[in-house]
Amino acid sequence: MQKGGMSMMRQGLFSPRKLVRRFTPAMRTNATVTKTVRPGHPVRTPVKTGETLGRIGSLEVRLARNFKEVKKAQRLRFGVFYEEMSAIADAHTLATRRDADPFDAYCDHLLVVDHASLKRNKLGRLKPEIVGTYRILRQEIADQHSGFYTAGEYDIQSIIEANQGKRFMELGRSCVLQPYRNKKTVELLWHGIWSYVLRHKIDVMVGCASMEGTSPDAIAEQLSFLHHNARAPEEWRVRAVEDRYVEMNRLPADKINSRAALRALPPLVKGYLRLGAFVGDGAVVDHQFGTTDILIIMPVSELNTRYVNYYGADASRYSS
Repeated sequence: MQKGGMSMMRQGLFSPRKLVRRFTPAMRTNATVTKTVRPGHPVRTPVKTGETLGRIGSLEVRLARNFKEVKKAQRLRFGVFYEEMSAIADAHTLATRRDADPFDAYCDHLLVVDHASLKRNKLGRLKPEIVGTYRILRQEIADQHSGFYTAGEYDIQSIIEANQGKRFMELGRSCVLQPYRNKKTVELLWHGIWSYVLRHKIDVMVGCASMEGTSPDAIAEQLSFLHHNARAPEEWRVRAVEDRYVEMNRLPADKINSRAALRALPPLVKGYLRLGAFVGDGAVVDHQFGTTDILIIMPVSELNTRYVNYYGADASRYSS
Protein backbone atom coordinates (compact mmCIF):
# COMPACT_ATOMS: atom_id res chain seq x y z
CA MET A 1 0.00 0.00 0.00
CA GLN A 2 3.92 4.52 -0.58
CA LYS A 3 5.04 6.97 1.88
CA GLY A 4 2.22 7.10 4.35
CA GLY A 5 0.56 4.29 2.98
CA MET A 6 2.06 2.71 -0.47
CA SER A 7 5.86 3.51 -3.88
CA MET A 8 7.63 0.70 -5.63
CA MET A 9 6.19 -1.97 -8.02
CA ARG A 10 8.14 -1.93 -11.27
CA GLN A 11 6.83 -5.23 -12.61
CA GLY A 12 3.76 -7.38 -12.09
CA LEU A 13 2.17 -10.60 -13.23
CA PHE A 14 -0.18 -8.93 -15.74
CA SER A 15 0.81 -6.88 -18.79
CA PRO A 16 -0.40 -3.26 -19.13
CA ARG A 17 -2.56 -4.34 -22.08
CA LYS A 18 -4.40 -6.91 -19.96
CA LEU A 19 -4.73 -4.41 -17.14
CA VAL A 20 -6.30 -1.83 -19.44
CA ARG A 21 -8.84 -4.45 -20.55
CA ARG A 22 -9.45 -5.29 -16.88
CA PHE A 23 -10.32 -1.65 -16.14
CA THR A 24 -12.39 -0.62 -19.12
CA PRO A 25 -15.97 0.15 -18.01
CA ALA A 26 -17.38 -2.68 -20.11
CA MET A 27 -15.20 -5.23 -18.35
CA ARG A 28 -15.38 -4.06 -14.74
CA THR A 29 -18.63 -5.78 -13.74
CA ASN A 30 -17.77 -9.19 -15.18
CA ALA A 31 -14.26 -9.05 -13.78
CA THR A 32 -15.63 -8.42 -10.32
CA VAL A 33 -17.92 -11.43 -10.55
CA THR A 34 -15.26 -13.87 -11.72
CA LYS A 35 -12.12 -12.70 -9.98
CA THR A 36 -12.94 -13.02 -6.32
CA VAL A 37 -13.14 -15.77 -3.76
CA ARG A 38 -12.91 -15.75 -0.01
CA PRO A 39 -9.70 -17.57 0.90
CA GLY A 40 -9.99 -19.52 4.10
CA HIS A 41 -7.68 -18.75 6.99
CA PRO A 42 -5.45 -21.75 7.76
CA VAL A 43 -4.85 -22.40 11.42
CA ARG A 44 -1.34 -21.01 11.83
CA THR A 45 0.45 -19.19 14.60
CA PRO A 46 0.87 -15.39 14.26
CA VAL A 47 4.02 -14.09 12.61
CA LYS A 48 6.90 -13.80 15.06
CA THR A 49 9.49 -11.05 15.07
CA GLY A 50 12.42 -12.11 12.90
CA GLU A 51 10.68 -15.19 11.52
CA THR A 52 11.53 -15.95 7.88
CA LEU A 53 8.40 -15.62 5.76
CA GLY A 54 9.99 -16.45 2.42
CA ARG A 55 13.19 -16.67 0.39
CA ILE A 56 14.22 -16.30 -3.23
CA GLY A 57 17.92 -16.97 -3.70
CA SER A 58 19.89 -14.64 -1.43
CA LEU A 59 16.81 -12.53 -0.61
CA GLU A 60 14.81 -13.16 2.57
CA VAL A 61 11.58 -11.52 3.73
CA ARG A 62 10.88 -11.28 7.47
CA LEU A 63 9.89 -8.87 10.21
CA ALA A 64 12.47 -6.58 11.82
CA ARG A 65 14.12 -8.23 14.81
CA ASN A 66 14.99 -5.14 16.83
CA PHE A 67 15.07 -1.35 16.81
CA LYS A 68 18.47 -1.36 15.09
CA GLU A 69 16.84 -2.97 12.07
CA VAL A 70 13.93 -0.52 12.23
CA LYS A 71 16.47 2.33 12.11
CA LYS A 72 18.05 0.78 9.02
CA ALA A 73 14.60 0.65 7.40
CA GLN A 74 14.11 4.30 8.33
CA ARG A 75 17.41 5.17 6.62
CA LEU A 76 16.27 3.31 3.53
CA ARG A 77 13.02 5.28 3.57
CA PHE A 78 14.96 8.55 3.94
CA GLY A 79 17.06 7.72 0.90
CA VAL A 80 14.00 7.01 -1.25
CA PHE A 81 11.54 9.65 0.01
CA TYR A 82 13.90 12.56 0.71
CA GLU A 83 16.85 12.01 -1.61
CA GLU A 84 15.27 10.33 -4.64
CA MET A 85 11.83 11.90 -4.34
CA SER A 86 10.83 15.37 -3.21
CA ALA A 87 9.90 15.05 0.47
CA ILE A 88 10.87 18.09 2.58
CA ALA A 89 12.93 17.18 5.64
CA ASP A 90 12.80 19.04 8.94
CA ALA A 91 15.98 19.67 10.92
CA HIS A 92 15.70 16.46 12.96
CA THR A 93 15.13 14.30 9.88
CA LEU A 94 18.12 15.89 8.16
CA ALA A 95 20.31 15.38 11.20
CA THR A 96 19.40 11.72 11.68
CA ARG A 97 18.96 10.91 7.98
CA ARG A 98 16.05 8.70 8.96
CA ASP A 99 12.39 8.90 7.95
CA ALA A 100 10.72 8.34 11.32
CA ASP A 101 7.45 9.12 13.06
CA PRO A 102 5.70 7.99 16.27
CA PHE A 103 3.92 5.13 14.45
CA ASP A 104 7.22 3.32 13.91
CA ALA A 105 7.44 2.42 17.60
CA TYR A 106 4.43 0.08 17.52
CA CYS A 107 4.16 -0.99 13.89
CA ASP A 108 5.60 -4.21 12.50
CA HIS A 109 8.30 -3.61 9.89
CA LEU A 110 8.48 -6.08 7.03
CA LEU A 111 11.99 -6.29 5.56
CA VAL A 112 13.65 -7.80 2.53
CA VAL A 113 17.30 -8.48 3.29
CA ASP A 114 19.99 -9.54 0.83
CA HIS A 115 22.37 -12.12 2.30
CA ALA A 116 24.70 -11.65 -0.67
CA SER A 117 25.18 -7.94 0.11
CA LEU A 118 26.88 -7.57 3.48
CA LYS A 119 27.36 -4.21 5.21
CA ARG A 120 29.67 -3.61 8.16
CA ASN A 121 27.93 -2.22 11.25
CA LYS A 122 29.38 0.08 13.91
CA LEU A 123 30.85 -2.92 15.75
CA GLY A 124 32.60 -4.07 12.61
CA ARG A 125 30.31 -7.04 12.05
CA LEU A 126 29.01 -7.87 8.60
CA LYS A 127 25.22 -7.86 8.34
CA PRO A 128 22.90 -8.52 5.37
CA GLU A 129 21.73 -5.30 3.71
CA ILE A 130 18.09 -4.24 4.08
CA VAL A 131 16.89 -3.54 0.54
CA GLY A 132 13.11 -3.23 0.92
CA THR A 133 10.55 -2.47 3.58
CA TYR A 134 6.84 -2.14 4.33
CA ARG A 135 5.26 -0.86 7.52
CA ILE A 136 2.31 -2.83 8.88
CA LEU A 137 -0.19 -1.75 11.54
CA ARG A 138 -2.96 -4.06 12.74
CA GLN A 139 -6.23 -2.64 13.99
CA GLU A 140 -5.91 -3.99 17.54
CA ILE A 141 -2.50 -2.30 17.86
CA ALA A 142 -3.74 0.95 16.32
CA ASP A 143 -6.65 0.99 18.79
CA GLN A 144 -4.19 0.86 21.69
CA HIS A 145 -2.30 3.90 20.45
CA SER A 146 -3.17 6.77 18.10
CA GLY A 147 -5.24 4.93 15.50
CA PHE A 148 -4.20 4.52 11.87
CA TYR A 149 -1.87 6.91 10.04
CA THR A 150 -4.36 6.90 7.17
CA ALA A 151 -7.03 8.50 9.37
CA GLY A 152 -5.22 11.82 8.97
CA GLU A 153 -6.25 11.83 5.32
CA TYR A 154 -9.36 9.62 5.06
CA ASP A 155 -12.41 8.83 7.17
CA ILE A 156 -11.56 5.14 7.43
CA GLN A 157 -13.39 4.87 10.77
CA SER A 158 -16.62 4.82 8.77
CA ILE A 159 -15.86 1.47 7.11
CA ILE A 160 -14.36 0.06 10.30
CA GLU A 161 -17.61 0.79 12.13
CA ALA A 162 -19.65 -0.58 9.21
CA ASN A 163 -17.66 -3.84 9.31
CA GLN A 164 -17.67 -4.79 12.97
CA GLY A 165 -15.93 -8.11 13.47
CA LYS A 166 -13.61 -7.71 10.48
CA ARG A 167 -9.91 -7.28 11.14
CA PHE A 168 -8.28 -4.29 9.42
CA MET A 169 -4.60 -3.77 8.66
CA GLU A 170 -2.77 -0.71 7.34
CA LEU A 171 0.09 -0.89 4.84
CA GLY A 172 2.47 2.03 4.58
CA ARG A 173 5.97 3.44 4.07
CA SER A 174 6.85 0.98 1.33
CA CYS A 175 10.11 1.43 -0.56
CA VAL A 176 12.83 -0.61 -2.25
CA LEU A 177 16.43 0.30 -3.09
CA GLN A 178 16.73 1.26 -6.75
CA PRO A 179 18.86 -1.75 -7.86
CA TYR A 180 16.30 -4.12 -6.32
CA ARG A 181 13.20 -2.67 -7.95
CA ASN A 182 12.39 -5.79 -9.86
CA LYS A 183 9.85 -8.58 -10.02
CA LYS A 184 11.73 -10.81 -7.57
CA THR A 185 11.88 -8.27 -4.73
CA VAL A 186 8.29 -7.13 -5.21
CA GLU A 187 7.01 -10.70 -5.24
CA LEU A 188 8.92 -11.47 -2.06
CA LEU A 189 7.48 -8.43 -0.28
CA TRP A 190 3.97 -9.46 -1.30
CA HIS A 191 4.63 -13.01 -0.23
CA GLY A 192 5.54 -11.65 3.19
CA ILE A 193 2.39 -9.52 3.33
CA TRP A 194 0.22 -12.47 2.29
CA SER A 195 1.82 -14.66 4.98
CA TYR A 196 1.15 -11.93 7.54
CA VAL A 197 -2.47 -11.56 6.41
CA LEU A 198 -3.10 -15.29 6.79
CA ARG A 199 -1.34 -15.63 10.13
CA HIS A 200 -3.19 -12.70 11.70
CA LYS A 201 -6.51 -13.48 9.99
CA ILE A 202 -6.75 -10.06 8.37
CA ASP A 203 -9.96 -9.24 6.47
CA VAL A 204 -9.22 -5.80 5.00
CA MET A 205 -6.02 -3.96 4.01
CA VAL A 206 -5.95 -0.17 3.67
CA GLY A 207 -3.32 2.48 3.06
CA CYS A 208 -2.46 5.65 1.16
CA ALA A 209 -0.69 5.31 -2.20
CA SER A 210 1.26 8.28 -3.50
CA MET A 211 1.52 9.91 -6.91
CA GLU A 212 4.40 12.34 -7.36
CA GLY A 213 3.51 16.03 -7.51
CA THR A 214 1.15 18.38 -5.70
CA SER A 215 -0.87 19.65 -8.67
CA PRO A 216 -4.03 17.55 -9.18
CA ASP A 217 -4.55 19.22 -12.56
CA ALA A 218 -1.21 17.84 -13.76
CA ILE A 219 -2.40 14.28 -13.07
CA ALA A 220 -6.05 14.87 -13.93
CA GLU A 221 -6.19 11.98 -16.40
CA GLN A 222 -4.80 9.44 -13.92
CA LEU A 223 -7.07 10.60 -11.11
CA SER A 224 -10.11 10.54 -13.41
CA PHE A 225 -9.19 7.08 -14.71
CA LEU A 226 -9.12 5.78 -11.14
CA HIS A 227 -12.38 7.52 -10.28
CA HIS A 228 -14.26 6.03 -13.24
CA ASN A 229 -12.72 2.55 -13.22
CA ALA A 230 -11.51 1.63 -9.74
CA ARG A 231 -13.63 3.59 -7.26
CA ALA A 232 -14.78 1.47 -4.35
CA PRO A 233 -18.38 0.24 -4.34
CA GLU A 234 -20.63 2.04 -1.88
CA GLU A 235 -20.12 -0.47 0.94
CA TRP A 236 -16.33 0.07 0.84
CA ARG A 237 -16.23 3.72 -0.15
CA VAL A 238 -14.25 6.06 2.09
CA ARG A 239 -14.07 9.83 1.61
CA ALA A 240 -11.05 12.05 2.13
CA VAL A 241 -11.37 14.25 5.22
CA GLU A 242 -13.32 17.36 4.31
CA ASP A 243 -10.60 19.99 4.73
CA ARG A 244 -8.17 18.02 2.52
CA TYR A 245 -10.57 16.63 -0.08
CA VAL A 246 -9.47 16.96 -3.73
CA GLU A 247 -11.92 15.98 -6.47
CA MET A 248 -10.70 13.01 -8.56
CA ASN A 249 -13.47 13.23 -11.17
CA ARG A 250 -11.71 15.87 -13.24
CA LEU A 251 -12.43 14.55 -16.75
CA PRO A 252 -15.46 12.73 -18.20
CA ALA A 253 -14.87 9.05 -18.91
CA ASP A 254 -15.08 9.51 -22.69
CA LYS A 255 -12.28 12.11 -22.63
CA ILE A 256 -9.75 9.79 -20.97
CA ASN A 257 -7.05 7.92 -22.87
CA SER A 258 -7.14 4.82 -20.69
CA ARG A 259 -3.88 3.37 -21.95
CA ALA A 260 -1.99 6.61 -21.41
CA ALA A 261 -3.55 7.11 -17.97
CA LEU A 262 -2.68 3.59 -16.91
CA ARG A 263 0.86 3.87 -18.23
CA ALA A 264 1.36 7.07 -16.20
CA LEU A 265 0.16 5.57 -12.91
CA PRO A 266 2.88 4.73 -10.35
CA PRO A 267 3.92 1.07 -10.51
CA LEU A 268 2.67 0.45 -6.98
CA VAL A 269 -0.82 1.75 -7.78
CA LYS A 270 -0.98 -0.53 -10.83
CA GLY A 271 0.16 -3.40 -8.62
CA TYR A 272 -2.66 -2.78 -6.16
CA LEU A 273 -5.20 -2.65 -8.99
CA ARG A 274 -3.95 -6.01 -10.27
CA LEU A 275 -4.51 -7.44 -6.82
CA GLY A 276 -8.14 -6.31 -6.94
CA ALA A 277 -7.94 -3.11 -4.90
CA PHE A 278 -10.45 -0.27 -4.87
CA VAL A 279 -9.69 3.43 -4.43
CA GLY A 280 -11.41 5.87 -2.10
CA ASP A 281 -13.43 9.00 -2.82
CA GLY A 282 -11.18 12.00 -3.29
CA ALA A 283 -7.44 12.56 -3.28
CA VAL A 284 -5.29 14.40 -0.72
CA VAL A 285 -2.29 16.65 -1.45
CA ASP A 286 0.65 16.10 0.91
CA HIS A 287 2.95 19.09 0.54
CA GLN A 288 5.59 17.74 2.93
CA PHE A 289 6.17 14.64 0.79
CA GLY A 290 5.45 16.38 -2.51
CA THR A 291 2.74 13.89 -3.42
CA THR A 292 -0.94 13.51 -4.17
CA ASP A 293 -2.34 10.58 -2.22
CA ILE A 294 -5.18 8.19 -2.94
CA LEU A 295 -6.72 5.66 -0.58
CA ILE A 296 -6.31 1.98 -1.39
CA ILE A 297 -8.88 -0.48 0.02
CA MET A 298 -8.27 -4.23 -0.36
CA PRO A 299 -10.83 -6.56 1.22
CA VAL A 300 -9.20 -10.00 1.34
CA SER A 301 -12.41 -11.50 -0.06
CA GLU A 302 -11.95 -9.35 -3.19
CA LEU A 303 -8.34 -10.29 -3.93
CA ASN A 304 -7.71 -11.50 -7.46
CA THR A 305 -7.73 -15.31 -7.43
CA ARG A 306 -4.80 -15.34 -9.84
CA TYR A 307 -2.64 -13.77 -7.14
CA VAL A 308 -4.02 -15.93 -4.34
CA ASN A 309 -3.24 -19.02 -6.39
CA TYR A 310 0.17 -17.68 -7.40
CA TYR A 311 1.37 -17.11 -3.83
CA GLY A 312 -0.57 -20.07 -2.48
CA ALA A 313 -3.68 -20.11 -0.31
CA ASP A 314 -1.31 -20.98 2.55
CA ALA A 315 1.49 -18.61 1.39
CA SER A 316 3.70 -21.55 0.48
CA ARG A 317 5.23 -20.36 -2.81
CA TYR A 318 8.41 -18.90 -1.35
CA SER A 319 8.30 -20.39 2.11
CA SER A 320 11.69 -21.58 3.29
